[in-house]
Amino acid sequence: MPLANANMDAPPKIAVIIPCYKVTRHVLGVLAAIDASVTAIYCVDDACPEGSGALVQAQAQDPRITVLFHEVNRGVGGAIKTGYRAAIADGMDILVKVDGDGQMDPALLMDFVAPIADGQADYTKGNRFWNLTHIRRMPPLRRVGNLLLSFMTKASSGYWQVFDPTNGYTAIHARVASHLKLDAISDRYFFETDMLFRLNTVRAVVQDVAMDARYADETSNLRISRILGEFAFKHARNTLKRIGYNYFLRDLSIASLELIAGSVLLGFSAVFGLYHWTQSAAADVATPVGTIMIATVALISGLQFLLAFVGFDIASVPRQVLHRSIKVNRQPAG
Repeated sequence: MPLANANMDAPPKIAVIIPCYKVTRHVLGVLAAIDASVTAIYCVDDACPEGSGALVQAQAQDPRITVLFHEVNRGVGGAIKTGYRAAIADGMDILVKVDGDGQMDPALLMDFVAPIADGQADYTKGNRFWNLTHIRRMPPLRRVGNLLLSFMTKASSGYWQVFDPTNGYTAIHARVASHLKLDAISDRYFFETDMLFRLNTVRAVVQDVAMDARYADETSNLRISRILGEFAFKHARNTLKRIGYNYFLRDLSIASLELIAGSVLLGFSAVFGLYHWTQSAAADVATPVGTIMIATVALISGLQFLLAFVGFDIASVPRQVLHRSIKVNRQPAG
């Protein structure tokens, strides 16, 4: 099902990137199910101990397939970036990442391509939480972990409308990918969420694509309970960096002033209130009502300013598609 693109004279060249690490049971089935509209397929053997790349070379007959090898394991993010660079160098237009473990239905591939080809988005990602019936099949721990990670991702990336951040079924326009500093993006499981942060810094449009949760006999290498603490730290770091970029380096708006006022008032309330409370406790006397009121008014005012800032931030999600304005760049991204 070829797609027309208003920005192109011909249908877009679609590339599929498949990170291959311990996926020998499923990868051949995934490859066989990839849509005929796809121009090229890049399988990246990430130093797989099972020899996934060699298996694909030996048994897959599809001429669209190119197998790339890592001498050392770089993680899923590192494998994706290798695929991105190869696809960009080969002149591909839309890059779709599909896991080789069978969790992502290749039949949905064009659902991720269409919003980009139609000029509605720069980057699309899967969302398994759209159907309440289907998500019941998701393991409970993974479901709760995704809820927590989704909230942290909203704050760190600025894309408050997206959900299911650990979903790796994604697509991106090659012009946008070539515009990013791929080397700065996390190599391992934080790749998808770090990618959203980087996309926000260039004001790319991101869109969720509804899909069903799909769990069979595949084994996921991601353990949310193991990476939740690490992700929390990285999200906090990216949140501070994004706020610094968007509200103090790139622009200075009313929201910037609201954030400053809110932070100062909350800090003053905490220090002033704690100081006078400890002084009163040490003297064994009641804290004066006036002192309590000053701390309370500062606290309430600070919260109001911060809520106003959050409201502004939620409303400022990028809406103008970026890839239309980027000049063609066929050099490998770095």
